[in-house]
Amino acid sequence: MVLDDKDVKILRMLQENSRIPYNEIAKAVGLSDVAVIKRIKKLEKEGIIKKYTIVVDPAKLGYKNVSITGVNVEPDHLFNVIEKLKNKDYVKYLALTSGDHSLVLVIWGKDSSDIARIHREIEALEGVIKVYPAIVLDVIKQECFFY
Repeated sequence: MVLDDKDVKILRMLQENSRIPYNEIAKAVGLSDVAVIKRIKKLEKEGIIKKYTIVVDPAKLGYKNVSITGVNVEPDHLFNVIEKLKNKDYVKYLALTSGDHSLVLVIWGKDSSDIARIHREIEALEGVIKVYPAIVLDVIKQECFFY
């Protein structure tokens, strides 16, 4: 599917507020409500819009530390490590990558000692070679939180 400028504007508005009324989107992009609804339905059908969700502030939920963590894993153990990590409540994002690390995770921790404990727990998993944590100090831009 090829997106035009109106589709892109609709997506940006929905990313900003997925509860925005169709008539507000219609006014902003110069279409009728019905045309906007049809475009959104097509974006959903094509898988461009995968789901509607909320963005929460981890600190307001008691998670004072967030870590973006690279994890290098021995190839023979990769899928076992993925299975273990994807079921952990503290893992909020898990991606298999082709970059510097086998896996990239976003982890929420109650405080720095909790994050340290989590990193040690991950490092102790069979097949994990090394954990590369990066503690988030401040979020400068958050247009869409990851993929």
